[in-house]
Amino acid sequence: MSAHGVAGRAGTVRLGSGPGSPTVNRLGYGAMQITGDGVWGPPADRDGAIAVLRRAVELGVDFVDTADSYGPYVSEELIREALHPYDGVTIATKGGLLRTGPREWHPCGRPEYLRQEVEMSLRRLGLEQIPLYQLHRVDPLVPLEDSVGELAALQKEGKIAAIGLSEVDVPQIQAAQAIAEIVSVQNRFNLADRVHEAVLNHCEAAGIAFIPWYPVATGALARPGGVLDEFARSHGATPAQLALAWLLRRSPVMLPIPGTKSVAHLEENVAAVDVTLSDEEFTRLSAAA
Repeated sequence: MSAHGVAGRAGTVRLGSGPGSPTVNRLGYGAMQITGDGVWGPPADRDGAIAVLRRAVELGVDFVDTADSYGPYVSEELIREALHPYDGVTIATKGGLLRTGPREWHPCGRPEYLRQEVEMSLRRLGLEQIPLYQLHRVDPLVPLEDSVGELAALQKEGKIAAIGLSEVDVPQIQAAQAIAEIVSVQNRFNLADRVHEAVLNHCEAAGIAFIPWYPVATGALARPGGVLDEFARSHGATPAQLALAWLLRRSPVMLPIPGTKSVAHLEENVAAVDVTLSDEEFTRLSAAA
């Protein structure tokens, strides 16, 4: 699948260094928005959610990112219904956030909880092994070494293939790397919000895939007459497409996962792979932000 489809034109990134590590197209799909309002409960349009997932794969998207907390559980269940047995598609999920209601998220990195969530995600996704399992948040009440150590144990048992982290700093990545190979880091990052530049640079140096969440946020940069608006018009593209093109240009380990519940919006996002920024455009966009 990775060699075909529009998304394949984004180039690829490898998730890990082992012989069985998957190589995926550098534009994935984030499956948070296919749940209900507040990332809680089922979507208003279940058939529409299924259609978006299937259309993503038709367009060459071969990396789908989800989490047990999306719904909770709803996103994983929809992914199985739409895409199982995942021929050529790498499924990544996350654990470590408890849900108590719409827009309510609470870190829980206790080893026994993570083990339980891995077992439940395996069942919901219909997998014998999760290709990429990510610690959704570092729990301030649990040593990072304990949380990552449990994921490493699950990896040795064959229940997860690779380990990733989310919303971490460089020292936390280094602490985790001392326990297990870390193949991905998922932090908030976009053209207008680059607080995690140091993390991205560390990932690039270490060959770790960097998965920016909230990737198409543009803020005031998209205002009429601004540099993003100017370049979007010159390319016949949308500001969101320019924001994705900038991310793809920013680093070879960048793996954006824009999410949407609309097929039309999905197709717009994937078309960003055909927007090529000149050196001057990339530099001006970077400086403007």
